Amino acid sequence: MENIRNIAIIAHVDHGKTSLVDVLLKQSGTDLGKIADQDLIMDSNELEKERGITIFSKNASIQYEGTKINIIDTPGQADFGGEVERVLNMVEGALLLVDAQEGPMPQTRFVLKKALELGHKIIVVINKIDKVNARVNHTLEKIIELFMELGATNEQLDFPIIYAAGRLGKAGYEPELEKMTDIKPIFDTVIKHIPEPKNDATGPLQMMTVAISYDNYKGKIGVGKIYQGKIKNGQMVSKISRTGEISKHKITGLMSFYGLAKIAVEELSAGDIAAISGVEDILIGDTISEAENPMALPPISIEKPTMKMVFSVNDSPFSGQEGEYCTSRNIKERLEKELMNDVALELEAGKSAEKFVVSGRGELHLAILIEKMRREGFEFQVSKPEVIFKEVDGKQMEPAEDVWIEVAEQYSGVVIEKMSRRKGEMKNMNVENGTAFFHFFLPTRGLIGFRNEFMIETKGTGIMNTLFAGYFPKFGDLPEPLRGSLIVSETGTSTAYSLLNAQERGKMFVGPGVKVYEGQVVGQNAKAGDMVVNICKPKQLTNFRAKTDAVTNDLIPPQTLSIEQALEYINDDELVEINPKSIRLRKRILKNNMRKG
Repeated sequence: MENIRNIAIIAHVDHGKTSLVDVLLKQSGTDLGKIADQDLIMDSNELEKERGITIFSKNASIQYEGTKINIIDTPGQADFGGEVERVLNMVEGALLLVDAQEGPMPQTRFVLKKALELGHKIIVVINKIDKVNARVNHTLEKIIELFMELGATNEQLDFPIIYAAGRLGKAGYEPELEKMTDIKPIFDTVIKHIPEPKNDATGPLQMMTVAISYDNYKGKIGVGKIYQGKIKNGQMVSKISRTGEISKHKITGLMSFYGLAKIAVEELSAGDIAAISGVEDILIGDTISEAENPMALPPISIEKPTMKMVFSVNDSPFSGQEGEYCTSRNIKERLEKELMNDVALELEAGKSAEKFVVSGRGELHLAILIEKMRREGFEFQVSKPEVIFKEVDGKQMEPAEDVWIEVAEQYSGVVIEKMSRRKGEMKNMNVENGTAFFHFFLPTRGLIGFRNEFMIETKGTGIMNTLFAGYFPKFGDLPEPLRGSLIVSETGTSTAYSLLNAQERGKMFVGPGVKVYEGQVVGQNAKAGDMVVNICKPKQLTNFRAKTDAVTNDLIPPQTLSIEQALEYINDDELVEINPKSIRLRKRILKNNMRKG
């Protein structure tokens, strides 16, 4: 197939990217096999289905009227910016999806900026026009403002516009839902406006690896775009690593995308996206070139991580009871494997052989890695996330964020107060129909532990979006958290009788009948400072019969912390113990009498 178009779909979280790709796949006439009846075909990962977000970029290919359209679905969160930056190198254009009610959001800005910098042609899709509160004209104005703000060229500003209701599988050139019949206007616009890839099939082979997958039979599979020349199955090639090392390999499998499947082919030409096997130790950013006279492509530039945390072997009294992989060797191998797929992640040796410093793009980026490892049977412990400082011209620099907050007007006072305590500078504020909109600029340090606090203060109704703004001179010291923990005094099993007394001291994280150990954090103290509590003491038996339900009825249900909440909660002298079945909080020094000294 000669005609090829390579496009990425970019949008803010929950603006309908993955749903739209589903409809495109189903209406293109491409044979999808068994998965044709499924919803959200692209979000195949278990974590993605649970959270309803895209975490990993994915490839799909559509055949439409003699043209092959390679589509790449990208994550919306800035924490997964490494995924976005890689895949934008594979395409010539992008579909920018914007919710007709919400308009362009902060993460839209991040991904669009990257696409415009690469000179890509953008097609704007104003999605969800079937919403009752859709504001099509207002959204379009905001999109034009955003393009101008990000420095789009005149050519990029002259973007085609499509209106769509992705969930209904309809699109059109006018925002009139009743006149729309199907999604075909999107296909037609892509073929008309997105340029064909530069197709120099006669030059020497050059292919850039931007994704890695693993197959039990074929081994490591490298996915990337062929920039020049042709690649054949069984061909001898050279692999040029990011550091410039050259090694020779034989292609044992050459595959092309069809729908969501990879199909074996004998030859692919420049402009297409290929998946190859047979190249051992292939990594993201490697160039595949001719066996003789290999020529490297410019390496992929990825922004550096902004946050780090220490992963270490679990040394609590309950270590080894739940996890299958608990040793430092297991943890190190798993982290090294993750580095192959995630270019935005960095790994360094810790202060001892049992500690590893892992750096990433943000709390969510690191929390997803922890969750993946936990589900795979790993057991380990992690420290509080810290920001990564840099030194530039003798000045200490730290990462900062732009934060957009949307809350009911009644909570605006508490938001301003909390932000100012965290060195937040208000850039903008306006109030519309009882809703307050804020734009703050503050150090990334100030955001650690804020999200959970923010949700409690706004009764779960607040919306917050953040975007990395760059490195700036150090903002000064932040106030110490006024929070203290409730710590277990002895190892044992929690009882309802003891918890009834302990819950008067603060908020509990465990219920009755739970095994705990000395030094474990089981609740949040209502006052500043830590407090040691005994939650394992049984009620003394007497000759009087007592109603058991009198105790259990008065027990307040414990708060179950997710990984993100646990990471936000802990102080510098605390750790989160990660197990396949449970998440525990603990003090670094478990013995209560040693900690006081």
